[in-house]
Amino acid sequence: MSKPNYFEDIEVGSFEEFGSYQVSAEEIIEFASKYDPQPFHLSEEGGKQTHFGGLVASGWHTGSIAMRLICDNMPAQSASLGSPGLDELRWLKPVFPGDVLRVRSTTMDKRESRSRPDMGSVFLHNEVFNQNDEVVMSFKPIVLFKRRG
Repeated sequence: MSKPNYFEDIEVGSFEEFGSYQVSAEEIIEFASKYDPQPFHLSEEGGKQTHFGGLVASGWHTGSIAMRLICDNMPAQSASLGSPGLDELRWLKPVFPGDVLRVRSTTMDKRESRSRPDMGSVFLHNEVFNQNDEVVMSFKPIVLFKRRG
């Protein structure tokens, strides 16, 4: 069983890497059809009419893949309490069919809650890389964690 990932266990400056996930054309189109139906997300032909030069994933799809990779790699007994939000979401490079994505999460800061002594906030910098080690997306979530006791 994994060690619980309580607020006190988290070290500023530490980082973790999560997974790898190959993106398919079919899922790009399926996601876009439901949530972001722009031509460059719906077909190769639509993408060729733009600066992308072909089919590309929605940034929201890339973010969903990143979240899945993070959740799939959380410790079994994680004391995470969710997130009140994130800052500085950036889509830096397009994600194409066949790209293989991974996530690096770096702890930038943490603060004990003054109003809720049973929890603290952890400030992360998450980067999504493709198979060429290019950052395709970055964001800075704030994650709440239980404190011991």
